[in-house]
Amino acid sequence: MNPYAVLILLVALERLAELATARRHARWSRARGGVEHGAGHYPVMVALHTGLLAGCLLETELLHRAFLPRLGWPALVAVLLAQALRWWCISSLGPRWNTRVIVVPGLALVDRGPYRWLRHPNYLAVVVEGLALPLVHGAWLTATVFTLLNLPLLATRLRCENAALAQAAPG
Repeated sequence: MNPYAVLILLVALERLAELATARRHARWSRARGGVEHGAGHYPVMVALHTGLLAGCLLETELLHRAFLPRLGWPALVAVLLAQALRWWCISSLGPRWNTRVIVVPGLALVDRGPYRWLRHPNYLAVVVEGLALPLVHGAWLTATVFTLLNLPLLATRLRCENAALAQAAPG
């Protein structure tokens, strides 16, 4: 297996770890009265993120994309930083973090970790990874398509999450 395929496999395994964490956190949230918002866009998000991984592999194989060190190494660093940011978000939110928008009414917003500086740092990680992961091996078409499709989805997700958080905020 080539090194890029190994990277994509590792990212896929990371996604599975996220989903396991999200399921556990969803049980915690629902046990405390958590309500899911925006469930309709969730399957689209899952399909798009699955398509990102598949696109990375398919484009590099079918279109014979070469590894370009001047692009690939910085892109790999960006991917690793995005993963670190994502897991910093997960650890900062604790059981409140989820891949779904599930909000427990009455809980104050988290203001620690990356949330001290950004309202939605996890989405920064998503944007960086969506660009950088394909570019590690020159899959510029996948990076472009994912980013263009992710922008309206991300806008929907942000509206949904902000409305849900405002509705559930204490006070």
